[in-house]
Amino acid sequence: MTANPATDAATTADTTTARTGTGTDTEAALRLDGATVRFGARAALDAVSLDVAEHEVVCVLGPSGSGKSTLLRAVAGLQDLDAGRVLLGGRDRTGTPAHQRGVGLMFQDHQLFAHRDVGANVAFGLRMHGAPRAEQEARVAELLTLVGLPGAARRAVASLSGGEQQRVALARALAPRPRLLLLDEPLGQLDRTLRERLVVELRELFGALGTTVLAVTHDQGEAFALADRVVVMRDGRVAQTGSPLDVWQRPADEFVARFLGFDNIVAGVVSGGTVRTAWGELTVPAGTPAGERLVLVRPAGVRLVGPDAGLPCAVTARTFRGTHVALRLQPAGGAPPLEAACGLRDAPEPGRRVGVEFDPAETVVLG
Repeated sequence: MTANPATDAATTADTTTARTGTGTDTEAALRLDGATVRFGARAALDAVSLDVAEHEVVCVLGPSGSGKSTLLRAVAGLQDLDAGRVLLGGRDRTGTPAHQRGVGLMFQDHQLFAHRDVGANVAFGLRMHGAPRAEQEARVAELLTLVGLPGAARRAVASLSGGEQQRVALARALAPRPRLLLLDEPLGQLDRTLRERLVVELRELFGALGTTVLAVTHDQGEAFALADRVVVMRDGRVAQTGSPLDVWQRPADEFVARFLGFDNIVAGVVSGGTVRTAWGELTVPAGTPAGERLVLVRPAGVRLVGPDAGLPCAVTARTFRGTHVALRLQPAGGAPPLEAACGLRDAPEPGRRVGVEFDPAETVVLG
């Protein structure tokens, strides 16, 4: 089943307060203060400031080259800053080597030791910290049970499926009890069905352990299902940050809206509670400042009516999306095309003429 970011965001928002408290911790688990990384003349990170509270799960999203992976590497100590600071638990760790930062790091390619069994992989960090053997064995057994692999300590890594290797890599990262867990595309190499199942399990696990997590991913459904807070990056800067529900319902600007997959964006002039657009006059929230603005109508807010009502359109294409059908509509008079979300049994065939009305609850003034 395809992930539904809107549903996942609403579910996540319901649990955020329980997991992060008020969100006003006096001492953040992670604080980036003007973090800057340059590669030649280009700033991969451009004076980024970001706090992650204790027990909070934050997912960083962005297109390729937006700076999200550089941000993670800078926090981990794998990438030096050209300016700014990294504070962990209130202590300045800028310039501290990666192995002394006390963070857990899990890469998308697992990086398990093929010559060691599962138990030895999980215990690696504990051995590096000089933990007694009995403590190692107890912690390994505890974590393998938590990640759904009880009794797997003596299994060979080569005998594991991709999903099982992902769980072992997670257990290894959690074993030394890091104050902050860093995830780099944690489910990126898994098939969709397994990825969607594991993201739910990860969220439950982090909630049970109270783990503080900073993850980067290109998968929006994964981020919205996992995170307490989403950070969208563009060109080395933070374009928007907020709860999954806030970001989904109120994209900050055209870039964020299009990155989230929304294409129903049109220019208009706001005046007196409405906006005049090429699609007609749409209702906007009370108090919206007058003037020229960009307007987003989410596909769920494009409602089909009879061909003699609303904005006349022709159906030019339809695409099955699992939970609904996406319709491509061409309004009469050369106005920009529209996408509508339609029920599986109600989707008209291409070539049909329909009318369109717009739901004010799904209309967002950008910027």
